[in-house]
Amino acid sequence: MINKRVYKQELEIGKKAVITAMRITNSIQKELYVRDIITKTDKSPVTIADFTSQAIVCKILNDNFPEIPIVAEENSNALKNPEHKETLKKIIHFIEREPQVREMINKDILFETIDFGCQSTGKAFWTLDPIDGTKGFIRGEQYAVALALVVEEEVKLGILGCPNLKFKNDRSKSGYLFSAIRNEGAEIFNVEKKTSKRTNISNISDTKKMKFIESYESSHSNLELQNKIAKILNIKNPPVQMDSQVKYGMISNGDAEIYLRIPHPKTPDYKEKIWDHAAGSIIVEESEGIVSDIFGKKLDFNTGKTLKNNTGILASTPLVHNDVLEIIKKNLIQHNK
Repeated sequence: MINKRVYKQELEIGKKAVITAMRITNSIQKELYVRDIITKTDKSPVTIADFTSQAIVCKILNDNFPEIPIVAEENSNALKNPEHKETLKKIIHFIEREPQVREMINKDILFETIDFGCQSTGKAFWTLDPIDGTKGFIRGEQYAVALALVVEEEVKLGILGCPNLKFKNDRSKSGYLFSAIRNEGAEIFNVEKKTSKRTNISNISDTKKMKFIESYESSHSNLELQNKIAKILNIKNPPVQMDSQVKYGMISNGDAEIYLRIPHPKTPDYKEKIWDHAAGSIIVEESEGIVSDIFGKKLDFNTGKTLKNNTGILASTPLVHNDVLEIIKKNLIQHNK
């Protein structure tokens, strides 16, 4: 089992897996059709890219670290339904088209490789969102391949593959990879140029110049309260809207200052999934930012597949983190009176 050390090997293998998944999912996104989308029982969409990405990442991780369980978002059940046989054919088509992937996975082991991700949390485990931001992926916009390693209740490393991320005057066609190891800092890697630099949280102290970053999906947060917080802080910039954990990457790189998810009034008891925040949270923390729930509690990744002991998410620069927590506290108390 893994001991207390720097997780260099795990990071390098994880990066290889995520970059491989980035490449094939980017190809799928360019050729995606409505018929390639399955609606799950919880009404959320899943695409051929979700299954393909999970198969790739899980196969590489299991080949190199068979003793570490993988907890991922998807499973192969839907693909076993004859109703989705065309979807299955499409996945196999993309796998066979990529020589590097074809050497690892074929149609005979596809279900098995996807279901490597159906294990339970333990003392050490990987957690994977093969396509974080599926609705953004479907729109042809931002998404992430998000992978993290949790050991003894703490996220030890995180990787965010962001194939569509571009910056101002940026001509990169392959996107960026954010990564971090606990106590070793975080970096952003240009996949096309193969160059990297350390990430650092924004040092803007004037709240007028700060920016919120939020999801396109209004159901993901209490936007009314978020807008109130922005007004109280005198933030003048309109919020940046973006899907997936790419938002954590933007915070870590100083491109926004506050990412907030307050449970929507219609779903006050909603608990976040671990794979939606594990990778992003360590990347922000290792960029000298702060991540907590909306009551200031540290995120607890030792409660199964959801953050049962936490409510909502706040990732931000230390300059305003406590201020935002205090505003939330006051407004929630007033709301509950």
